Amino acid sequence: MSEGSRFSRMGQSAMTKLLVIAGLVLALLVPVEMVKGIIHERDMRRKEVVADVGGKWGKEQTIAGPVLTIPYRSYVTDDKGKRSMVIEHAHLLPEQLQINGTIKPDSRYRGIYQVVVYNAALQVGAEFTTAGLAELGIPEQDIIWDGAVVSVGLPDLRGLKENSQLIWEGGQYPINPGVGVQSIMTSGINSKVPVSAAKNRYHFQISLNLNGSGQIMFLPLGKTTTVQLASSWKSPSFIGPFLPDERVINDKGFNATWKVLHLNRSYPQQWSGGNDKVMESAFGTKLFYPVDEYQKSMRSAKYAVLFIILTLVAFFITEVINKIRVHPIQYLLIGCAICLFYVLLLSVSEHSSFAIAYLVSGIASTLLVSLYSKAVLRSLRVSLTIGGLMSFLYGFLYVILQQEDYALLIGSVGMFVVLSAVMFLTRRIDWYGVSNGGGQV
Repeated sequence: MSEGSRFSRMGQSAMTKLLVIAGLVLALLVPVEMVKGIIHERDMRRKEVVADVGGKWGKEQTIAGPVLTIPYRSYVTDDKGKRSMVIEHAHLLPEQLQINGTIKPDSRYRGIYQVVVYNAALQVGAEFTTAGLAELGIPEQDIIWDGAVVSVGLPDLRGLKENSQLIWEGGQYPINPGVGVQSIMTSGINSKVPVSAAKNRYHFQISLNLNGSGQIMFLPLGKTTTVQLASSWKSPSFIGPFLPDERVINDKGFNATWKVLHLNRSYPQQWSGGNDKVMESAFGTKLFYPVDEYQKSMRSAKYAVLFIILTLVAFFITEVINKIRVHPIQYLLIGCAICLFYVLLLSVSEHSSFAIAYLVSGIASTLLVSLYSKAVLRSLRVSLTIGGLMSFLYGFLYVILQQEDYALLIGSVGMFVVLSAVMFLTRRIDWYGVSNGGGQV
């Protein structure tokens, strides 16, 4: 077959080749989705490990209290006019609530997974007044003063590490498990305390040595609630409807102070019965992972189709310009090599930092495709060009992965530059000529 006949045949199949490449891209979506499934599966496995380890050490903790609960007699009349007595409970929140705490983070490992846990040493002080009983319209003679109980809600009592003594008006009282009346939380601690009609102001103190994992939160139950936290953890994430009024984050850790008024929340200082709005006001801090390899791996996998298209298009343009035929099977192998990058990235990142995993995976995939293209295209210059293109794409993707606020802007500008480069390189190709067997470059 003559050289001209060979080029003519290649030109006639150019449009067919484009359709074949499009089909290959669609076919390669299957392994791309499989890679995403693996990333999701590994992430779920890690979350299961975190939940399991946290369940043994101590789960996420929310300090809900203290709350002073006082029973009282209430009278109801039924349809037949019969009057009967029932016992109701009035819940009084503190006038002042002060919490000072130190959080000591630690790490636990199970296999390749790291779980961040903590020990919190908390000093809780509060001041109560019984004036709220009159605001609820409860007659003094119906109040059962000797049934008063003060409660502190804790979701996971397994995290308690010491038998603390509750101090009420200078006297020490033993604490018991449970919250008595479950108006705020279903678990916690309580203590029966002396309250009388002769005195309407009381002081409360307790020290809590508490294990937990993931995050620690507080409820702003005081008329004025002040929470001060200090920790050596360098990457806190402040969560909930209230951000710290003051915070310092540096290489030594963080210090944060919240001050919340009762006017900032949607429930009163006293009520009778239940209240389902209290937990909505919880705020605190999360011991945040600064780098989540699974999240970044998933973000990078979302660009896999774009990588496949750009690389295969680069091979196609090289094929047209240099009049070298590349078999669809060779296109498929190149696409598979790009998909393998994401599997390497995930597996290596589980045993090292994400940056190192990205570097290793990127170099391996670039070398694989570059050496293969040299064998297929028989040109060192073209092979170096393909390698440079892939290096640029991987570097560009890494920059996007490091950004949060500017990821869309950087990505759109980068794609505009890439498209401009493709249009510039193919500006003199006579695509009608290529399709008809001629072509001019």
